[in-house]
Formats: sequence, C-alpha cells, structure tokens
Amino acid sequence: MLLAPGTVSMETVDMRHVLRWTQLMTPCNTTVLYSVQYQGEFELLIKNGSWINAPECQQIPLTNCDLTFDLGSDSDYSLRVRGQCGSTLSAWTRFSFNRNNMTPPVPEIKVTAAGDVLLVAVRKFPLTAATRVMMWRRDEEQQAKTHLMPADQDVLQVAALQEGVVYCVKAQVFLKSDTQSGFTDSHCVSITGPGAAAWKQPAAVTVTVVVTLALLTGLFWSIVHCRPDSCQKYFHKEPLPLSLRGNFDLRIGVHQQREELCEGTPHLLRGGET
Repeated sequence: MLLAPGTVSMETVDMRHVLRWTQLMTPCNTTVLYSVQYQGEFELLIKNGSWINAPECQQIPLTNCDLTFDLGSDSDYSLRVRGQCGSTLSAWTRFSFNRNNMTPPVPEIKVTAAGDVLLVAVRKFPLTAATRVMMWRRDEEQQAKTHLMPADQDVLQVAALQEGVVYCVKAQVFLKSDTQSGFTDSHCVSITGPGAAAWKQPAAVTVTVVVTLALLTGLFWSIVHCRPDSCQKYFHKEPLPLSLRGNFDLRIGVHQQREELCEGTPHLLRGGET
C-alpha cells in the first residue's frame, strides 16, 4: 500500500490557484503519477457527493496542479490528490478550499474629470468582488469619503464637485468573506468646473471660422483694390525663353511678298471683256 501524498497546500497569486503536494516517500521502480479530483457544493448536494476529475491533472508526474478554471465559484470546495506507482494506488489526501478566503489582487483604476464630475473606472479580479473607493481633497486625506461599488459596476461618477479643487482617489476590492486587497496608489485630478468641457469645443470652432473668414476677406480686398504698379511687384510676368518664341518676322515677310506678286500679275480677261 502506497502512502498518501503529504503537505497539501494551495498557492494563490493574483487569483491563480495552484494546488501543491509533496512527493510520495514510498520507493517506486517507475515514475510516480498523481491525479487530482474536486467536489463543490453542487456535486455534494445535487449530484450525491460525486467527484470531478481535474482535466489537466490526471496521471501527471508533477507535484502541482493549476485549478484556476476548475474552481470558478465562491462556494466551498473539497480537493483530493493521490499517487500511483505502476498499478498500485495510494490513499487520497484531502484539502478544503474557498477562494473567498484568498487575498484578491490590487485593482487598476483610471481617474478623469469631465466638468464638475469625477469618473473612476475600475478594472478588477475576480469579477465577483466589490470595490471600495476613497476620495478626498488634496492634503485632507483624513476627511476622505467612502464610495462602494457593487460587483457589476465598473465606473463610479461623483458629481457637483468644487471648481478649481484637486481631488485624490484610491481604491481596493473586497470579497463577501471580508477578505480585501491592498489599496491602489493615489490618483489626483483637478476639477475644471461645470460646463467647462461643453463650451471649449464650440468656442474653438467659432474662433477658427472667424479667423478663416477674416483672412479670406483680406485676400479678396487686396486683389480687388490692388493698383497695377503695386500688383506687378507680386505678379511679375517672366518673359518666354527664346526657344518658345515664334518666328513672327519671317511669316510677315512671306505674306507681304505674296501680296506684291499678286499685284504685278496681269488678270486674264474672259471672252467679250475689254
């Protein structure tokens, strides 16, 4: 009979759950293989206490098993692992686990201001965790106000804040078992005031249109009222190169010779004309 694996533990880092155990102490002529099973509340109460094989952890030579995707609910789980030497099986070693008892990782937050509204976007894991947001005026952290965000809320909006004041924010997540993460670093933003974001874009468009119209009007006026002697400075006409000029003198000379020849040639008279 093989001895059961000993010292079973769960290692959780950033909500990644890896079951670990020590090697069998019994001598074995072949490689010892291990298998892992788990049982949740659904299997215990609805499926008459049945066990599920962890798909990635059947007859493996390793002494660890990643169960992150197998332990997907907040219920209590029973885990067990056993060894195998050839055709000989060891007894099971059991371990209890609930991911709510694990410390969740610190969330990620993004803080922005839109007018007199402060927006806090939270990215967290697990998704079933709620979020606690602390907000205060700069240098007044002792008077911070607490805002709670349920698990299905990703963005917190705090309206009607004072214009020109700098507000700071930090956040943490917590589970139903009151297990909580650490706080994020503080993020501070300045409030621009109500409607500040609403008038900036139309004002910029208006200024751009006015400036463009003024430039076009000035250009049109300059062209219409430009005196010839002044405009020649800006619209100077360059002479054509010699290669592009036509030989107009030659053509005129030929035309004049033809006229002289025509004048000196006697006209033939038809019969009957004198």
